[in-house]
Amino acid sequence: MRIEYVRDGLVEEFHEGIFLDYADAKPEDNIYPYYLRSCAKPLQAALLVDYNADLREDELALCCGSHAGEESHIEVALRIMKRYGITESMLKCGVHAPLSRTMQDKMLLRGEKASQIQNNCSGKHIGFLVLCRINGWDTENYYELEHPLQQAVIKKIYEMCGIETGENTPASAACLSSYPYPVTTDGCGVPIVSMPLYNMLVGYINLLKYDKIINAIVNNPYIFGGENRLDTEIIEKTENIVAKVGAGGLCIVLNTKKQDAFVVKINDCSMEARRFAVLDTINRLGWGNIEFDDKIKTLSGKVVGRVIVT
Repeated sequence: MRIEYVRDGLVEEFHEGIFLDYADAKPEDNIYPYYLRSCAKPLQAALLVDYNADLREDELALCCGSHAGEESHIEVALRIMKRYGITESMLKCGVHAPLSRTMQDKMLLRGEKASQIQNNCSGKHIGFLVLCRINGWDTENYYELEHPLQQAVIKKIYEMCGIETGENTPASAACLSSYPYPVTTDGCGVPIVSMPLYNMLVGYINLLKYDKIINAIVNNPYIFGGENRLDTEIIEKTENIVAKVGAGGLCIVLNTKKQDAFVVKINDCSMEARRFAVLDTINRLGWGNIEFDDKIKTLSGKVVGRVIVT
């Protein structure tokens, strides 16, 4: 996959990446592993369904997504926290300014400082603490690799993604070398696994077994993401589609009706190139008809080129 910025006939900028469609892919395709990053969130949240967590649909959507830290997201987060006796000090995701530019401006005018709850990963961390409450696990070190929560999360992801593991993986695996693919610490401080792109698609196809997660995301796209979030835009402008972006140039799109999925990985991690690639692919596959501006313009609006996806 190649995304070219062509200005008056000259390729001024280009980005290269990988496109893989589950319907046409084979396990041996693109065997190099990539970290799942935030694309793991709906898979991680499957444990909340397995353990029958007391969550409303919008609350489950928050736990599955990377929210923009707006008032609507904070309201849902606080509601879950109150029900399960979770305080902000228990969160280990770190302070992060809201992704929403509008919310940033509001906070600046109010003289407010960012909080952990506004971190785009707070929904995931709140979900993790809910699982700790349900299972009686320690809440202080829930982010550590050897914690029973993280072991359960990794085991669930491997099961859903069809990753075969040895006898000691991941049940007793505090040792990184015992995993089939590299494991690192994500930006929000919790372990994140890597795997080939094909296995990521397998995981999303297996999300079809989780109606609660699919419905939560499709029915609450703004809580799932928010202002200027690519996955929210896709879900709002299509039918039967679940999409999730992840750091590192990743985006996975699941067509729940066709039971098919594709992944885009932009090698240089450009978010803008990813957006063009994903929206163009959705339209070419006939999964939607999303209008987006691929024209390159001067500040006065003159069209001097366009972005081409091949």
